[in-house]
Amino acid sequence: MIDRREALAGVVAVFGANLFAPLARAAAYQPNPVINTGPPAPVFTAAQRAAVAALSERVLPTTDTPGAIAAGVPEYIEHMMGDWAVDDDRATILGGLAAIDARSMADYKVPAAKATAAQQDALLTLAMNDQLTGGLPFFTAFRQLVISGYYTSEVGITQERHYLPVPGDYDGAYPYSKVKRIFSS
Repeated sequence: MIDRREALAGVVAVFGANLFAPLARAAAYQPNPVINTGPPAPVFTAAQRAAVAALSERVLPTTDTPGAIAAGVPEYIEHMMGDWAVDDDRATILGGLAAIDARSMADYKVPAAKATAAQQDALLTLAMNDQLTGGLPFFTAFRQLVISGYYTSEVGITQERHYLPVPGDYDGAYPYSKVKRIFSS
């Protein structure tokens, strides 16, 4: 059985030198049950929490497998911001959410959380292309948080990917046509 810390270490390797600092801190942390107790402090307002949920679902939407919301990604992001982020890290995320929400209000007359999926995609594209204040740093960090939250969740490990424990059986002649999902170990 794989645990979330092992999965996070694997995800960290994918991002390499461009890793968002709170993810690096969480991956390197050695837990101390005496010190690390209780839930993280809330970071987001209700409106920010709704925007994080809506936007994370656009990064990893529900398809034939559950999406970011079903995997608990919004709660994961708030946990990372509450336990692992310093003020500058939080400013990147909170500033990006504010910029996206302001643009949504200007363009669509609704908060980002209430925009349509196509409108949310357009807002994320603006951030990705650095066409919003703080857009690219926000998008890079937010996408990393969504991906790491998803692929270290039970949903991401067991439903999106097939868990293949190591050492697994090796079959050099396994037909590619039978591969339905990426295998993880």
